[in-house]
Amino acid sequence: MWHDVRLLNAITNVLLTIFVVIVLAGCFLWFAEKPFFLLKVIHVQEAEGKTLKHVNAFTVRGVALPRIKGNFFTVDLDAVREAFKAVPWVREATVRRKWPNGLEVSIEEHKPLGTWGEDGRLLSVKGDVFTANLAEAEEEVNLLKFYGPEGSEKEVVLRYEELKRGFATVSLEPVRLELSERYAWRTTLNNGVTVRFGREQGNTTMREQMKRLLAVYPRLAAQLKSGIRGIDLRYPNGLALKADTLVPDVGGQ
Repeated sequence: MWHDVRLLNAITNVLLTIFVVIVLAGCFLWFAEKPFFLLKVIHVQEAEGKTLKHVNAFTVRGVALPRIKGNFFTVDLDAVREAFKAVPWVREATVRRKWPNGLEVSIEEHKPLGTWGEDGRLLSVKGDVFTANLAEAEEEVNLLKFYGPEGSEKEVVLRYEELKRGFATVSLEPVRLELSERYAWRTTLNNGVTVRFGREQGNTTMREQMKRLLAVYPRLAAQLKSGIRGIDLRYPNGLALKADTLVPDVGGQ
């Protein structure tokens, strides 16, 4: 072995390479630990096309900054992202390093739509449940009320948008939407009328029920001067009404 010049040269080159790598790594670590690279500037801005209404320096200092560890080179950007997502109102955060001692954080806030359940949590327009100051949300929007099994939030918001578009054609709007544990739907309109849809039998069940209701609602509202209190659409070919004055069931058109 010791007489094999080519092998000895190869071993020497490997050892030399390892030595150089160790020296360079040591130099980098020494360089990276210099105070010059301690994080001193964290610039928070709104994500492109978004506006920040609720995230401020106070909340960032109180919630996010204590969770950020390391310097420009060693800071974990994923950990920073999660630290900012823990700030009330923050839906998403994008983080990047800014030479030589800073971070740039782009924030997207939740946009509230209503409350979810009975525990004071908020529901966003994208179907995310989050915790924030309820009074701040009420200043921004008239909060609707939503209920449903855990995990159904996005489906409930999707259904709300469909119902909102449908009822807008008769100048009404849902202000409360409930999905029961048995997956039966019920909504309350801004005129106080409760509409029961029951359980969906297919992807088009509610659309068909809405079509049937909207076709007769203007005439019913005009005829029942005393006012409609409830509408039950859990019938295959018609609907039932609850009003201050009793009326017969209305068949399909």
